[in-house]
Amino acid sequence: MARTGPNNSGLRVLVWLGVVLAVLTAVLAGGTLAGQASWAPKLALDLEGGTQMILAPKVEGGSDINEEQLNQAVAIIRQRVDGSGVAEAEISTQSGRNVVVSLPGTPTKETRDLIQASADMNFRPVLLNGDGAPVPTESLTPEDQLPKPTAEPANGSDINWITADIYRQFETMDCNNPAPESPEASDPAKPLVTCEPATATTPAIKYILGPVEVKGSNIVTSSFQLQQGAHGAVTNDWAVNIQFDNEGTAKFKTVTERLNQFYVAAGGESGNDPKAQFAIVLDDHVISAPRSLAVITDGRPQITGKFTEKTAKALSDQLRFGALPISFEIQSDQQISATLGGEQLRMGLLAGIIGLLLVVVYSLFQYRALGLVTIASLVVAGSLTYLAIALLGWTENYRLSLAGVAGLIVAIGQTADSFIVYFERIRDELREGRGLVSAVENGWKRAKRTVLASKAVNLLAALVLYFVAVGNVRGFAFTLGLTAIADLIVVFMFTHPTLQVLARTKFFGEGHRLSGLDPKRLGVLPLYRGAGRLRTPEAKPSVVRAKNTGAAAEAERRMTIAERRLAEKQEQLTSSSKSAAKENK
Repeated sequence: MARTGPNNSGLRVLVWLGVVLAVLTAVLAGGTLAGQASWAPKLALDLEGGTQMILAPKVEGGSDINEEQLNQAVAIIRQRVDGSGVAEAEISTQSGRNVVVSLPGTPTKETRDLIQASADMNFRPVLLNGDGAPVPTESLTPEDQLPKPTAEPANGSDINWITADIYRQFETMDCNNPAPESPEASDPAKPLVTCEPATATTPAIKYILGPVEVKGSNIVTSSFQLQQGAHGAVTNDWAVNIQFDNEGTAKFKTVTERLNQFYVAAGGESGNDPKAQFAIVLDDHVISAPRSLAVITDGRPQITGKFTEKTAKALSDQLRFGALPISFEIQSDQQISATLGGEQLRMGLLAGIIGLLLVVVYSLFQYRALGLVTIASLVVAGSLTYLAIALLGWTENYRLSLAGVAGLIVAIGQTADSFIVYFERIRDELREGRGLVSAVENGWKRAKRTVLASKAVNLLAALVLYFVAVGNVRGFAFTLGLTAIADLIVVFMFTHPTLQVLARTKFFGEGHRLSGLDPKRLGVLPLYRGAGRLRTPEAKPSVVRAKNTGAAAEAERRMTIAERRLAEKQEQLTSSSKSAAKENK
């Protein structure tokens, strides 16, 4: 039976990496031939130019918009633009009155309609809820068992609203991967199948909701505060307060009377009847679905739950500003050129090329032929990153900005760090007298932990920066995280397997002076020839002693603190043994 060694294992991993690269290239080629993709990455607004729209917010009734409402309008538009898949858009205010939206390329009619649409908030009763994941095909309800209405719905909570088509839509909906935003608002007089997006603490939930029973425009104001206990004492739990106008108060009283009956019939706090819930819906997405614990007659309900101060404030703002029927009128719509232009892109690419050349020169100077592995690894990492960016531009509309280019340039040095750590570990193993094959495997075990820790820090920094920042800074964070992942793939699937193969070659295994593993240069004692063999010095004894002395000094200089202390302890033990032997004599 054939023996499987590191060499064969390394070759297999290299083959698998080649397969991955070939598949990615074939997918991109197929998309390009179909006219849906391009070999070149999509560029963002600062590099390609695009469309700039100046929007004038309009509030129902003709009242003036204040600064808080304008900022909320910006937040609403940003959510819509991001949800529609348009990347690297710039959204800001102008003169304290207008909203300026700059989009790369030419936006579609659907995107324009989505940006102009008003913020539609309303309250709908819950008919059914469930896990956000779609029901597997084999578990779907058979056609003959789907619900069929038996009469006209008597009220908003009547299950006769649920038809076979609506129930099938509910089963197949995937709230973990929601579809792009639709510019058309739902019909308020009909049921709605929708999602409550996942948060950091709760999973996504999907709902079947009844028709609109209270409009968001009936909200006068909202606030958030620490909840009061039964005896008036302030607790550590946050709550959100709503105040309705007279029309909203009357409607909400009627609805809560009905919902509270479901709550009581289900056993109160211990029950779990979805028809006791009242969903707050913004732009056809559920932002909260509290249960009705009592009949609210004064139009001042309080929403409680597992709120933090931040989440309570966010819900309060959504209720207060999302309830305003803000729409946007396009005052101007014009094409704009690249804000940074081709010159800045050329300078950025020049900086990247200079950085890459410096890394290449350093690698060849420090590691000789071993530096070629670094160069090849950088080429593979660059190819993976390029294919990923091009594919993401096709599938996710990702666009590369100048900040993203900066992230790619920074990643050159971070990627080279991984290879340097690995090579130095191999050299340390050689100085300890191991053969090259053994040094590669042991050095990899030591370097792997360091590389993983380093890339984990890079990924964590990129994630934090991506979710905290806005605008082009997110482009920098994205490319930084993407290159960190590509670096890990290359180190594990190219650099280490390549060295496993090269370690068994004569050029590297015998430590050729141009290999970067020259024993004289590394200070190895005794001098190795690979595969556990020793090289016998042919020079005069005095010359050999001089070379060995220099090699020993070099080896001592490269010792870590722990290795130096261990050597000192061994020397002390040797001296003690010699002293004891003399005394015995």
